[in-house]
Amino acid sequence: MGSYNPLFMKKLSYLLIFLSFFSVAQDDKTGNVFSNAADVAKMTVAKQKLYAGQVVNALNSFRELEKNNPNDAGVLYYVGYCYFTLKQYDKAKESLNKAVATQKDIKAETYLLLGKMYQFDENFDKAIENYNLLKTAKDAGKESLEETDVLLSQCQNAKSMMTKPLNVNVSNLGPDINSSYDDKNPCITADGSRLIFTTRRPEGLDPQVDVEGDGKYFEDIFISKYDSAGHHFAKAEPVSGSVNTKAHDACTSISPDGKQIFIYRNDANNKDARGGDVFVSKINAGKWRSPEPIGKPIASSYWEGGACVSPDGKTYFFTSERPGGMGGSDIWTVEKINKKEWGKPVNLGGDVNSKYDEGGVFLAPDGKTLFFCSNSPASMGGYDIFKTVLENGKWSIPQNLGYPINSAAKEGQLSVSADARYAYISSDRKGGLGESDVYKIDLKDFAILEKDGIKKSGGLSILKGTIRDGFEGFGVSDVEITVKDGSSAVVASTITNENGEYFLTLQGGKYNLIIQKKGYKDISETIELAKGDTQTVTLEKGYLMKK
Repeated sequence: MGSYNPLFMKKLSYLLIFLSFFSVAQDDKTGNVFSNAADVAKMTVAKQKLYAGQVVNALNSFRELEKNNPNDAGVLYYVGYCYFTLKQYDKAKESLNKAVATQKDIKAETYLLLGKMYQFDENFDKAIENYNLLKTAKDAGKESLEETDVLLSQCQNAKSMMTKPLNVNVSNLGPDINSSYDDKNPCITADGSRLIFTTRRPEGLDPQVDVEGDGKYFEDIFISKYDSAGHHFAKAEPVSGSVNTKAHDACTSISPDGKQIFIYRNDANNKDARGGDVFVSKINAGKWRSPEPIGKPIASSYWEGGACVSPDGKTYFFTSERPGGMGGSDIWTVEKINKKEWGKPVNLGGDVNSKYDEGGVFLAPDGKTLFFCSNSPASMGGYDIFKTVLENGKWSIPQNLGYPINSAAKEGQLSVSADARYAYISSDRKGGLGESDVYKIDLKDFAILEKDGIKKSGGLSILKGTIRDGFEGFGVSDVEITVKDGSSAVVASTITNENGEYFLTLQGGKYNLIIQKKGYKDISETIELAKGDTQTVTLEKGYLMKK
């Protein structure tokens, strides 16, 4: 976001007013011709505010211009654009329709914004009508034309998908989770016990407003624990500890074991960062530590929008705008070899990434199904949720999850628990409590992890515990844990964290567990993990290693 210098802008406005005296009617080079010389300077200043991200201030300036120029299609467009950016769609539509009604000097982008709002309202024929009007407009720019082609494709997708809805139930999680503000990015632990999300409500410690941005409250991270007795999530509260600050703090995922939160921050003190980086907060004694930068090779001098980690803790997925990608924001993966060593980041390639934006990554507890968001032509509108599956070392062609998981609105990331009984998304679809809400998807009759949606087996179960030194009693880090099936094939492996803890997700069944670390005697044990057909089954096994 650009910075705004009020002193500079004041001097600029004086200069422009002075120059405008040379002509009573001035053209601001965008089709606006004003009879009042001062309005030329006002228009320039208003645009500068808009380009600096000060949407509320810009709107006020454009509204002042509208008083003197009520039939100027350009001014009406900018008023509508500001309302659109602030998600005040009724007011935006009113201003833009006024602009069209002038029938003179209508900016092509007027039709683009109107089309987007009709698309959001699921009035696809009206949206297509406006998109086609843009395509025939004389002043339509190349970027607008390209975007319009994408939106036309999305409208056709939506019309088709809504005739073949999935057998799922999507419900709002209600006021215990959602608010009248923006609530998004739901992330759930593998056992389904904790849900974290990002909110812009004025709660928590000393809530601040982003006065230089959109005038709304800064983002904070909230958490809710599942009430197994009442079968619902309890009222959400700010995450404890030192996670939230007075600026923007947004969660991008929680590790399957619930011990790490990955956070997006724009650190103004980091001069090497360009727009934002990923931070990690770890839980300690029930409180979350101050987030620390995730560091290289995930962090770079380019924008990184979020990250998630596999159940075994070995593989990370993240989004980045670094060179070597397919388009804007791409999905990358990297292996963590040990505490200090990482592999080289690898782009997931052109089958998964597009020239558009991919983000909101979440790896399912099965360790092979990756969900993500994209605004490509294959969506229904805005960002849709897609999935790709790792098969024989290659990621499958992404599949749009379909309606009603996706809609003509903007869907945020999807997360699913190990039993695959419920999934959670955020969406700004109609009927919510606020701008964007968190929704629950009942997957009883739809196997989201299967290609055809038909359930073939029960959900995954969880195997976790702590490996301790048999003499001192402290947790032992970097212990290798290998799980083999009846044919001695390795089905899972991981290493313990700094506290000696391990976490694995497996299908229910009988396995051989092998625990190894140099300097200690090996441990081998046969275990039986129950199947999680109706709920997530967790088996906790602790071990003492002896030298």
